[in-house]
Amino acid sequence: MNPHKQEYSNPIMRLKLFVLCGRRYGKIYKSNLFGEPTIVSADAGLNRYILQNEGKLFECSYPRSIGGILGKWSMLVLVGDMHRDMRIISLNFLCQARLRTHLLKEVEQHTLLVLNSWKDNSVFSAQDEAKKFTFNLMAKHIMSLEPGKPETELLKKEYVTFMKGVVSPPLNFPGSAYRKALQSRSNILKFIEQKMSERLTKMKKGKENMEEDDLLGWLLKHSNLSTEQILDLILSLLFAGHETSSVAIALAIYFLQGCPEAVQQLREEHLEIARAKKQSGEVELKWEDYKKMNFTQSVVNETLRLGNVVRFLHRKALKDVRYKGYDIPCGWKVLPVIAAVHLDPSLFDHPQHFNPWRWQQNNGRSPVSASGCPCPSPSPSPSTNNNFMPFGGGPRLCAGSELAKLEMAVFVHHLVLNFKWELAEDDQAFVFPFVEFPKGLPIRIHRHTLK
Repeated sequence: MNPHKQEYSNPIMRLKLFVLCGRRYGKIYKSNLFGEPTIVSADAGLNRYILQNEGKLFECSYPRSIGGILGKWSMLVLVGDMHRDMRIISLNFLCQARLRTHLLKEVEQHTLLVLNSWKDNSVFSAQDEAKKFTFNLMAKHIMSLEPGKPETELLKKEYVTFMKGVVSPPLNFPGSAYRKALQSRSNILKFIEQKMSERLTKMKKGKENMEEDDLLGWLLKHSNLSTEQILDLILSLLFAGHETSSVAIALAIYFLQGCPEAVQQLREEHLEIARAKKQSGEVELKWEDYKKMNFTQSVVNETLRLGNVVRFLHRKALKDVRYKGYDIPCGWKVLPVIAAVHLDPSLFDHPQHFNPWRWQQNNGRSPVSASGCPCPSPSPSPSTNNNFMPFGGGPRLCAGSELAKLEMAVFVHHLVLNFKWELAEDDQAFVFPFVEFPKGLPIRIHRHTLK
């Protein structure tokens, strides 16, 4: 395998089933998926139309097994006013002001906690390290759990079992992944409920630790949610905040190791930030530093576009819908395939190639250089951003999208400033059922200091 080859051909990128069906039947076609008659859309316009008409013409409709394991109050499966209320709570806690004043510092601290443990010339699983980073961050952010503590590690162990059964066949018999996940869900909820009880006791006695400025404390003080609703909300945010961000970071490490030009440009950008901070006597990253990471944001966007952590969404038609000559019957499942749009050659030049420069308005590039990385070409189409939907869209746009991009940027900042890396063993991302690297993405790292 050529480590600099930029065309990625594994199943996560090609989505062969949807692509082959799309070529035969067009970008919008009917099928039968998840036991229901289904309209599959690989059309950017229809996908936007579906997401923008949430609650009017279409409604979230995940398989019952998902709600059974995430909980009936999970944001993923809720619809209508209750989803709106839960989302407002999440947005209030993840607002930009809080990202600036609290979360940026926490993200950097947990990044350094992971990277400082890496030994020079060692080989380890980048996927596991990314998961460690995002889980510890969310556990701290949600319940003020300290990384490495026995209770945190116990929760992580239960969570791993839980994750394996989230989208497994809903076969509730001894030994099945689904049964194990249900048991882990029960154990996780008991743990969270115990933390709730401890907080409430402290609040009544006036002994609350003001440093516990986390989601659990915020919910107990400022919301009218029931215990069951709080439990399901915390579980769903732990699920969403950990899994998607860790996969995206692992994918960035994978894509960048095959594009040395991108790594070099990243190093130049972050070295400039680091030098300015050194001259001013500052150590921690500030929000102004984050906003200077322009090429880094292009890398983040390209990783999300090509990686497609969320490949498609589950919706159903609330009434008969007619869209550009297509009839969508009331009650039918509708599957907007986000990944198919991100890989559409009519929308993105050389869509199978990792090309962060496509997001640079004045410096679009096509991946044709001898090393496998892009060379200059015309700027990207102005419609590029309209077709880019890694976090969904409309009223159900991911509440944690800004936090996810912040995590990726800060992790990349310290990664490129302190390390060089290459694949220690060939590995590619697959979807089974979540995006993951079968071998854990083994990399060999070399510590260095940029001056």
